[in-house]
Amino acid sequence: MTTTRFAPSPNGPLHLGHAYAAIIAHDRARADGGEMLLRIEDIDGARSRAEWADEFREDLAWLGLTWREVPAQSTRIAQYRQALESLMIMGLVYPCRCTRTDIARTARRMGPDGPVYPSTCLRDPVPPGPDAVWRLDMEQAMDLAGPLTWRDERRGLHVARPDLFGDVVLWRKDAPASYHLAATLDDAADGVSVVTRGADLFAASHVHRLLQVLLGLPEPVWHHHRVLVEADGRKLAKRRGADALAARRRAGENGHAVAATLRAALFDTGISLSEYVDRSP
Repeated sequence: MTTTRFAPSPNGPLHLGHAYAAIIAHDRARADGGEMLLRIEDIDGARSRAEWADEFREDLAWLGLTWREVPAQSTRIAQYRQALESLMIMGLVYPCRCTRTDIARTARRMGPDGPVYPSTCLRDPVPPGPDAVWRLDMEQAMDLAGPLTWRDERRGLHVARPDLFGDVVLWRKDAPASYHLAATLDDAADGVSVVTRGADLFAASHVHRLLQVLLGLPEPVWHHHRVLVEADGRKLAKRRGADALAARRRAGENGHAVAATLRAALFDTGISLSEYVDRSP
C-alpha cells in the first residue's frame, strides 16, 4: 500500500501549484489503495501561522481530497536534534559562522542552490554557538556511506551526487532543522513510501538519499512531478502573489471542478502542464 504526503508550509495561502502537488500525492496513493498524509511544515519562525494551516485543510476538502494528518514539524524538534547529535558523534558535522556574503565571495563553483560553500569553517574551525549553523562534512559523509543510488518513478535510477551541493546546512540559526534534515526524518517517521514533490526539488533527493543511509532510515521511491509556471515561465509562488485557493473558494468556484481541470492539464489561467520547470542535474 502506497503512502504519500503533502507537506505545505503555513507561511501564506495555497495556490494552484500547491493544489496540483496535493492532487498528484493524493491520486498516486489512491491508485494503489493507499493514503495521502498531510504534514504541516511549521518551523519557519514567525512566518509560520496556525491560521494558514486551517485554511489549507479547508482548501484540500474543497478540492475533494481526503487525507490523514500527521504531527506537524514543530512537534518533532527533539527528533531532529537527536539526529543531529548522532551525526556529531560520527564526526560528520561542524559549526559554521560564514554569511551568505562570505560564501558568495569565496565560492569556487555553483550548485543546485547557488554558490557552493567552500568548507571554510571545516578547514579553520570555529566554536559552536547560537550564531552558528551546523554543516555536513560532505566528503567524509560520502566516504562513509559509499556509492549510492536512488529511483524516481518518472526518470528511473540515479547515482546519488550529494557532492553537487557541497557541505549542506543541517541545523539553522533561525529555525531548528534545515529542509534536508527535517523532510528526510519526517518522511521516514511517517512511513512515506513514495515521495511526491516538484521537479524543482529533484536535486535535493541526492542529499536526502545520503542522509537516509547515514541515519539508518528506509529508502522510499521518489516521484518528481512537473511544476506549474506562470506565463513568463516562472514557478507559481506565494511571494509573487499567485492566486490563492482560499480566494477562489470564497468566490464560489467549484473546487471539484478546479481539481478536474488540474487533472486534465488545462487551466482557466492559460497555464498548461506541458510548461514546467525541470532543474534536474
